[in-house]
Amino acid sequence: MKLIRIVDELVEALRPLRFRSPVTHVYNPLEYAREPYLRYLRRYAGRKREAVFLGMNPGPFGMAQTGVPFGEVGLVRDWMGISGLVSRPENEHPKRPVVGFDCRRSEVSGARLWGWARDQFGSPEAFFERFFILNYCPLVFMEESGRNRTPDKLAGKEREKLYEVCDRALRETIEYLKPERVIGVGQFAEKRAREALGDLGIPVGRILHPSPASPAANRDWAGAANRGLREQGIDV
Repeated sequence: MKLIRIVDELVEALRPLRFRSPVTHVYNPLEYAREPYLRYLRRYAGRKREAVFLGMNPGPFGMAQTGVPFGEVGLVRDWMGISGLVSRPENEHPKRPVVGFDCRRSEVSGARLWGWARDQFGSPEAFFERFFILNYCPLVFMEESGRNRTPDKLAGKEREKLYEVCDRALRETIEYLKPERVIGVGQFAEKRAREALGDLGIPVGRILHPSPASPAANRDWAGAANRGLREQGIDV
């Protein structure tokens, strides 16, 4: 499967990268949660979908635990029917342990996004017949306190090298999947998609990120997402 080759090349390209303080710990779920992620690809990644939704990078209680983008444990396991072996990152932060599908914390962004997919489409098959969800960057960055640090907050040279690797993987993935359009989940993802895919002629749009840090998302994220998609010509 070509997508697995792209994943393996991405993992290899990311391994040599190093990140300075305040980053103290870096997790790559594509390594230690490879099994459920590959099950996600094999079961649900199809070509010529209506749209691919693109997130930023894993959350500590979502993809960091399950390997699936925005992968809130209950929805990945019980709605998508995906589980699998999740080991542990080599340098594990004591405040951010990886316990895989035993994680009892909810990833709010993932609960909102996948909960919307469940409520709007019913079955995962109905959702994935039209759409797919990826993350731009597979790495989780943490500071000494355990605080999450997003890729856009990395030091300049580190950020440039990371973007170069992730842009290439995104481009190869989209060239293979051939969606009608790419929808950034939030401003960062939209911007990176435009940078990486600019000459492919694929329309790039955006919906509101479901983060609990966003007051707008906390009011009615599902409604805002539906309105944003309809404005881009996607019937939901």
